[in-house]
Amino acid sequence: MKESQKENGKIIIDKGIEKLTVAEELFGKDHYDDACSRAYYAVYHCITAILFLKGLTYSTHSQTIGAFNKEYVKNNIFPKEFTSKIQRLFDNRQLGDYDVYKKITKDMAEIDIQNAKVIIERIVEYINSK
Repeated sequence: MKESQKENGKIIIDKGIEKLTVAEELFGKDHYDDACSRAYYAVYHCITAILFLKGLTYSTHSQTIGAFNKEYVKNNIFPKEFTSKIQRLFDNRQLGDYDVYKKITKDMAEIDIQNAKVIIERIVEYINSK
């Protein structure tokens, strides 16, 4: 892996970690829709980074998530439950960003932020071990 590739991967990871911090801040201010959205993007950036470090880039969220599942979950690098946790984050981001009739609850946001933390910690741990 080229040094510039590592640097760019770190920049993407840092962006994800920043989104998680913002999610926690929004949660603390009772902005649950936006907290879920930021939690999803925190994970999305970290997934993008780990794929990027492998030389893989995608143009859609679905492709990116699918590639992560194929490269890392199906190969037992990350646990199978990451697939459902990431899907939940994606679905709740859609709900929070676009659904005008339903709202994300405090409990939903709390679970999403916790899931995002676990996923991000594991991705960062994996990257640092390489």
